[in-house]
Amino acid sequence: MTDLASELKGTQGIPFLSYEQFAFRTLFPEKVEQLQTLSLHQKRRTHAKNTAIDDPLLNMNWQPRFPDACGPGVEEGLAQFINLLNNKHFLVIFIHTLEQQKDFSVKDRCYLASWLTANMQGKLEYLTSILKDLLVDLVESSTNKHPKLMLRRTESVVEKMLTNWMSLCMYAFLRDSVGETFFLLLRAIKHQICKGPVDAVTGKAKYTLSEDWLLRENVEAVAMNVNVSFQGSGVDSQTIRILECDSISQIKEKALDTFYRNVHRSQCLTPSSLDIEWIMENGKSKILKDLDNTSKSEGGKKKINTIQHYGIQENASLALSRKDAKVDAGLYQNECDDQIDMENTFHMVHSAEEMPEKSKSKVLPEVYLTRLLSTKGTLHKFVHDLFHAILTYPIERPPLAVKYIFDFLEEQAKRRGVSDAETIHIWKTNSLLLRFWVNILKNPQFVFDVEKTPHMDACLSVLAQALIDACSTSCLTLSKDSPTNKLLFAREIPEFKKLVQDYYEEVQQLPPLSEQEVNSYMAEDFQRYGEVFNTKYAASEIYKYLVRYRHQVLEAMELNQTAQRMQLPNKLSAVLSQIEDPVYENCSEKDETGVMGVSPLSLWLSGHF
Repeated sequence: MTDLASELKGTQGIPFLSYEQFAFRTLFPEKVEQLQTLSLHQKRRTHAKNTAIDDPLLNMNWQPRFPDACGPGVEEGLAQFINLLNNKHFLVIFIHTLEQQKDFSVKDRCYLASWLTANMQGKLEYLTSILKDLLVDLVESSTNKHPKLMLRRTESVVEKMLTNWMSLCMYAFLRDSVGETFFLLLRAIKHQICKGPVDAVTGKAKYTLSEDWLLRENVEAVAMNVNVSFQGSGVDSQTIRILECDSISQIKEKALDTFYRNVHRSQCLTPSSLDIEWIMENGKSKILKDLDNTSKSEGGKKKINTIQHYGIQENASLALSRKDAKVDAGLYQNECDDQIDMENTFHMVHSAEEMPEKSKSKVLPEVYLTRLLSTKGTLHKFVHDLFHAILTYPIERPPLAVKYIFDFLEEQAKRRGVSDAETIHIWKTNSLLLRFWVNILKNPQFVFDVEKTPHMDACLSVLAQALIDACSTSCLTLSKDSPTNKLLFAREIPEFKKLVQDYYEEVQQLPPLSEQEVNSYMAEDFQRYGEVFNTKYAASEIYKYLVRYRHQVLEAMELNQTAQRMQLPNKLSAVLSQIEDPVYENCSEKDETGVMGVSPLSLWLSGHF
């Protein structure tokens, strides 16, 4: 593994995603999954896993389109609505009113928080001011009920907004101080998984951190070296370490990892877009496939071909080449060719063979726990380095966002008479480590141009649990019945707990921040990345919520004396009439769309008319 670290540090940079792609992924994780699914066919045509997201929010040239008959009033109304969003008093009432509605779901709250964050990304000072006001209200309501549960979940707009704010403010630190260490860990996990046998159908492996992904069968894994050339790659033939039990697609994947070592994942070809040939000593060649007419059958299922199946020996010559462009290669969901019927094939073991043993007892047999511990031991340095990077900071650049939010929480605790140190510790943990770092640890695809397989996801979840346990103020009580994701790092938890406690104390001892320092920090961040979201598009999405609850919002404005003095009810009524009336008039003959309870403007924006 030391060699791996040296190798990785010699690559041409870490495959960081841009700030805008990172921000979009953290704000809209569900939207990203939907967009990636919709673009699947395009990815298949290009034979690559393009990770860039194409969305109107990221298109700075996007403009709302209205029919000429509506006149300029609709666009002016949208501009006036954007002005209202820049009024703190209006926005706080607007958010609280929506949260009071029974049908305003948790999903709605998260989306609204993210649209608002996108709308204010270029105005971080204003976003911070709104966040503080909403947090004050949350602290007040939480301290009257269950203070230790505050910020534990994401059930309010402000909780998701805090996650978004922390993500925007911490990106520079993540990239500059943690990114390389995190990427090294990801590569180390993948290296360790692929070091031993991996079932190409189930994805289970001999070396893993996850009990659910542990290959329990003893599979003979004889290592060997082969020489692989790649036509058109511009790279000389490479010596690649493989296993006799590897499937053909796994060989392709290992070869691609070698040839594309310095290339971002989105620019790589997929294994299923390539052919691999065995160049024999007599000059003849044979295309290797996961399944062909030489495949064997057992128990009604076909066994996937391996290197051993073909009789390939040490130092054999293999050649990669692109398939005919007519082949629909696409993204693979496992380590086999796309065209394989997974239900009727197996690689190393029948998937049903492990089920009876697993169902006998919830306790993992010691022999299997030893395997998990062995993998953990190999990865220990990388895990330790990552946790240390997260929980320390360079003296010349302290985490101002963390200092700011921690001081704010301590101030609110004093104001509300919360003197319990454990409660304040929990608030800090929930606001930073659980809300930001655990989210990042479990979602490396937010930060890097990488593929997160289900197996990798499971391993990262184990590490995330270790970080969560390290944040707990209570002692970790373990028994033979404890889940393995808690047993694996049980010895390290005291060390990690001290890291967390020391970090909190060091941040607390930093000198208090003035408003000027905070504003300078926000301005510096903006200058570094600029405005990356189309605020008109974000506002048009927020407007949909206004129309949905127009009567409730208007009533709330009318009942608020400050809003009355600021004439917010009149301004809001003007916006609604200016936008809705012209659009209703021009949509009166469009009722056959059957869209009920939706703003006509929303229909125009989404292309229904």
